[in-house]
Amino acid sequence: MPGGSYRSSSHDDNSFEVFLEGWLIRQEQFLNELVVAQETFDDQESQENDMRDLISRVLAHYQEYYEEKSRMTHRNVFRAFSPTWFSPLERSFLWITGFNPGLIFNLVTDSVNNLSEHQVQRLNWLKHETKAEERSLTEELAQIQESVASPPLADLERRVGMQVIYTDNINTEIEEEDGNIDQLKTALENVVTDADRLRTRTAERVVGLLTPLQSLKFLSAVGQLQLRVRMMGMEREAERQQQRNEHSNGW
Repeated sequence: MPGGSYRSSSHDDNSFEVFLEGWLIRQEQFLNELVVAQETFDDQESQENDMRDLISRVLAHYQEYYEEKSRMTHRNVFRAFSPTWFSPLERSFLWITGFNPGLIFNLVTDSVNNLSEHQVQRLNWLKHETKAEERSLTEELAQIQESVASPPLADLERRVGMQVIYTDNINTEIEEEDGNIDQLKTALENVVTDADRLRTRTAERVVGLLTPLQSLKFLSAVGQLQLRVRMMGMEREAERQQQRNEHSNGW
């Protein structure tokens, strides 16, 4: 692959950050709609279509995110494992470049207090199935990491992933030094694709088990958690930056 394609990666990854900022603005707008809908839609039979329409639009919003993320991951999978567009707090929640699917079930039980016995049984079965797939993907990623004898994956990401973004004419050196780099990138991209598919499929199946009004509550909880963690992460980073500036000015 010509080095010029890597020199454009910085622009491409910046485009994902721009996309994410716009996506988060729309996410907050959807959250407001979900909160208002819960207060407005009290007659499920007469307003079920309106609720389902909102649910469909919210799920499409998440699908848009994963489609854009897939394009970014294909461009530079190493960057996906070390996303600079997330704060350290947000990155602490990540599992294979995204949220852990098991978190979905905690959000359901915390936000929906009128689950039927049948729903609880179906959710428990789905949770068990999801956990098994999580373990399989975690093991697959571990095997990929073990296959990289030297350096470890994290060092490889820094040496390869960041250099290909910021350094011109580096690709020839990387190909000479890492003959299996393309194979590694493909393996990592496949794991990310499967993990994202598990995330989206689990969320969709959970929504399918809930009533429309329950789904509104669940999706509200998802949006609230995501935006709250992002805000807290940004606040912490701002405080750290202020402390660094004060320390620097003190010298």
